Amino acid sequence: MKQDVFGQMNTLSQPAIVEAWNGVLLGFMAHAAVTPQHLGKVLELEPDFALGHAIKGLFMVLLGRREMLPVATEALNAANAAMGRQPVTARERLYVEALALYMADLPSQAVQKFEEVLRAHPTDSLAMKLSHATRFVLGDSEGMRRSIERILPAYEPDHAGRGYLLGCHSFALEETGAYEKAEIAGRQALWMVSDDAWGLHAVAHVHEMTGNAQLGLDWLAGREDAWAHCNNFRYHVWWHKALMHLDLGQVDQVMALYDHHIRQDKTDDYRDISNATSLLSRLELEGFDVGNRWEELADLSAARTEDGCLIFADLHYLLALTGDNRPDATTKMLQRIQKDAQRNQGDTPIRMSDPGVAAAKGLEAFGEGLYGQAFDFLSNARGSMQLAGGSHAQRDVFERITIDSGLRAGRLDEVEHILDDRRAKRAGGEDNYAHARRALIEAARDSGDAQSVPAE
Repeated sequence: MKQDVFGQMNTLSQPAIVEAWNGVLLGFMAHAAVTPQHLGKVLELEPDFALGHAIKGLFMVLLGRREMLPVATEALNAANAAMGRQPVTARERLYVEALALYMADLPSQAVQKFEEVLRAHPTDSLAMKLSHATRFVLGDSEGMRRSIERILPAYEPDHAGRGYLLGCHSFALEETGAYEKAEIAGRQALWMVSDDAWGLHAVAHVHEMTGNAQLGLDWLAGREDAWAHCNNFRYHVWWHKALMHLDLGQVDQVMALYDHHIRQDKTDDYRDISNATSLLSRLELEGFDVGNRWEELADLSAARTEDGCLIFADLHYLLALTGDNRPDATTKMLQRIQKDAQRNQGDTPIRMSDPGVAAAKGLEAFGEGLYGQAFDFLSNARGSMQLAGGSHAQRDVFERITIDSGLRAGRLDEVEHILDDRRAKRAGGEDNYAHARRALIEAARDSGDAQSVPAE
């Protein structure tokens, strides 16, 4: 048994393996690109480390890609086989059980295994981050905050995971509307651990939600080292910067960030696709020509129509398919979402059903220029969109499409209500997008013609 950097005992036999395992733990906290290499070394040196196999499987399922599920299944089998060959701690076994629940499409139950770890070992930052990540995918922001605030008192100032804990706390505070506290926690997190990209990005979220784009740019300026080490999460931080430039009308900077950072690597990771599609959608809603940038996204998304791991991913694939006018692939995606919604096992069908089906139909209708239908479908999905997962800032693209479809359909009073609700969720702050839509509503009312709102 060896102790890791977070003070937890693990079924490891050699000090050299502990160093590699600590690389996995700290890498996971920092979204570091080198994390898989550390894990590979751990499993090479200690092939019967059940927890290592379980973590490999959990990393695979968190990728949200159907082709990774067989790899996760192999990892689960390896973990179970390892437990059969040597005893493990109760804590380590809980991670294996969490992976098994994930493989049964029950992440909502898997997260309870992480919480069980935290009840016995509150300073196990690995369980903290996995609970946080799972709740993020499930759209459970209140649960994220509760989980962290339960264990926060257990962390001493010198605990190796405290800075990362504060970064997660910052994000949970932001997602639950406590913007001032979120900014303080995020700044403190980055002060404690300079590579905490999650905490840095949580503060960027605060500025996004409160309509302070310039403050957001000022915050990110000169802090590139805090996310340069990251895996594809670095593209997401650049995406935040692009959103801020867009709100300030600095479209040349947005396009440059898109081409040289956000889509520097033409991956089909759903998180990268979501960054790109949501940014192009925002640009088009503002009336800007994005050229042929939809094409490569649509090609990649057309190959994911049968994926079905996450409704959040599917809806962003749909943005690409409708953005590039791919009706056949759009129909395939919609049919598969409807089929998945009718399954009666697991967590995924619940979200495919609501908000999935209505949101997907709304995006399809918007792409076809059927703005009244789009507004009806998207309005129906609005109340449960959080269940799709992701953040408020990420889901805002669907809010904007809802608002713009309503404007184009002349549904001014209903759109104004959504804008008011959006402002309330942002602590009274509004971005330039909202100001522009309110101006359109006012102009349409002054003209006495609700249909005078332009369709870009």
